[in-house]
Amino acid sequence: MSRSATLLSFDQVEYPHAWNLQHRLLAKREAEEIPDTLILLEHPPVFTVGRTGRPVHWGGDDQNLAGFPLYQVERGGSVTYHGPGQLVGYPILKLAEFCSGPRTYMSMLEDVLIRTLADWKIPAGRIPKLTGVWVGEEKIAAMGVRIIRGVTMHGLALNVDVDLAPFSRITPCGIAGCRVTSMAVLLGRPIDRAAVRSAVARHFADVFDLQWKEPIARPRLSEKAASRIA
Repeated sequence: MSRSATLLSFDQVEYPHAWNLQHRLLAKREAEEIPDTLILLEHPPVFTVGRTGRPVHWGGDDQNLAGFPLYQVERGGSVTYHGPGQLVGYPILKLAEFCSGPRTYMSMLEDVLIRTLADWKIPAGRIPKLTGVWVGEEKIAAMGVRIIRGVTMHGLALNVDVDLAPFSRITPCGIAGCRVTSMAVLLGRPIDRAAVRSAVARHFADVFDLQWKEPIARPRLSEKAASRIA
């Protein structure tokens, strides 16, 4: 029987607001005060660096890059870019209730995006020993997670119709020679971002055997609004 879960959907959220929201929801999920939750959103332009990041991957400036802020965070992986047109998903889940451990969890997240891309007839898959989702040798989705006291945070980022130029300023995910693509580039046309968001939510529910309660959707999320949700 599917478990009931919460879907939070926002058009665009400043990275620090979303980061703080994740931490608040994680504490509440650990305390059994809320059900498992998926946050879907986009970010204004920002770079983030995970635990395996090295200054050589982004040039060494610890404050900003190409005029955009840079945040060092607790997720796995190295440096990546987030911006409008990229769908970001932050699952807040009690991991043991879904799978045996982090490797299986990452595979499940990849499955969500591979199924989503198949809806647009994009033949996505995996590359052994590399996280994320790939189309040929080009990366279309990045992943980096953190598990704190058995609860997940951070997650996945799917390039839908995002400006790819900022990726040229970094070594994406710390992978030398990594080439990045998007759904819009592969299909040669604009992509309905709302349709992709709906597909990701649907496939996430299928892969994790969840049933969404009525989604909470807001165009923007301020720090004050985030505190009311969490």
